[in-house]
Amino acid sequence: MPVTNHDLHIDFPEMSEKITELKTHDRHFAKLYDEYNELDKEVRKIEEDVTPAADDTLDEKRMKRVQLKDELYAMLQKA
Repeated sequence: MPVTNHDLHIDFPEMSEKITELKTHDRHFAKLYDEYNELDKEVRKIEEDVTPAADDTLDEKRMKRVQLKDELYAMLQKA
C-alpha cells in the first residue's frame, strides 16, 4: 500500500503562497511547520516499515500530526 505524503503544499495547494509567506515571516508558524514535517517523515518511515514501532507509537504520532496540521491550518486561515 503506497504511503501518502502529507506535505502542506500538497494538502492545501490553494494556500501554497500563504504557507511560503508564513514560513519566512512568522517564526512560530515556521517552528510548527518544521515540527510537522519532521513528524510526517517519522510516520511515513514507520508506515513504510523502514523504522519499526509499536502500533500505539504510530497512532500517537499520527494524532500529533493531525493536531499540528489543524493548528497550522487555523493559522493559515487567519493570515
